Order: sequence, then structure tokens, then C-alpha cells
Amino acid sequence: MARLMGVFGGTFDPIHFGHLRPAYEVMQALDLEQVRFLPNRLPPHREPPWLDTETRRQLVETAIADVEGFVLDDRELKREGPSYMVDTLAGLKNDFPEHSLCFIMGMDAFSGFTRWHRWQDILNLCHLIIITRPGAVTPDFAEFREMIESRICDQTEALVESQQGQILLQSVTLLDISASQIRQSLMAGASIRYLV
Repeated sequence: MARLMGVFGGTFDPIHFGHLRPAYEVMQALDLEQVRFLPNRLPPHREPPWLDTETRRQLVETAIADVEGFVLDDRELKREGPSYMVDTLAGLKNDFPEHSLCFIMGMDAFSGFTRWHRWQDILNLCHLIIITRPGAVTPDFAEFREMIESRICDQTEALVESQQGQILLQSVTLLDISASQIRQSLMAGASIRYLV
């Protein structure tokens, strides 16, 4: 049986409790050995991050330092060019062949999944853990509904029994905090206490 490893990527510009609490709940609920936080250097689908690379790396490192099982993985920060998750997952798969990778993403990101670089290959490298709000209704993904229906599972055992390709919807406490809100507060000189 495979060991489960969480993969949690993003700009983390900056990292905040809206990232940390859901990642922690997923790790606990699915009994993940660890969650690897992967700040990206250059996101391909949005403008470059506001904070510089080293500051974002240090903030992630500080934010997760006292949580057993949370690990900073800075491979994307060291890579030239856009940060494509398919390349990162291939590298992780090579480095951790005994693990099943569980890529944690929000429902908003998942709704645009078919626009990701080589999105079909991502499902050959990992499971998808889609974090949702309690009681949330799954959107109607007309363009790739068939692919989803054949892969959706509702038990952690399905993730352990197969190496990749399953999609699990995981309800977590989603905090209404955004990095853009934090950046706007900082630029306005307002406090960001208890958001980060």
C-alpha cells in the first residue's frame, strides 16, 4: 500500500491562515505523512507575485516551522521559467517513488483545471484533493464531467490502494482570507494581525 504525501502549491503572496488551516485539516483527515508547501516562482496564469521570491520562501518557512508534517519544498523557486505543476509533480514522483502524491487544490482552481499546462498528465502523477466548504455543492463541470465521474472517490482507502488518478472532495474550514486583501491592507497601512 502506498504512503500518502500532500502537495500544496501556490504563490503564497503572502502565506496566511486561509492556506494553513485547510492544509492542516486535510493532513489530519487523510492521515498524510506530510504536506509539502511549494511556493512558485512565476505563476503561468496570473501576474508575477508582489513579494520577492526569498521573502515568500522565508514567510512560508516561518509559518510552517512548528507544525510536524509541514515541509517547505522550494524546488519551484529555483526553477527558471513558469512554474508548471506537472513538472513539479514529475520531480516529486521521481524523488518519492514510494509515496502516492495528493495534490491539494481549491474548488476555484479545479474549475479551471482543463486550462492548466498538460492537465491530463497531472492525473497520471497524483491524486487530486479538492477542498470544499461544508455543505458546498459541486459545480457542474460540463467540459470534463465524464473524466470526473469515473475518478471521484469518497474514501481515503481509494487513495492508498492506487498510485494516482483519484479525485477526493474534502470538506474543510475555509477562512475568507485572501492574499490580495492582505496586500491591499499593507499598502493602505492597515493591520493584518490575525490574518497571517
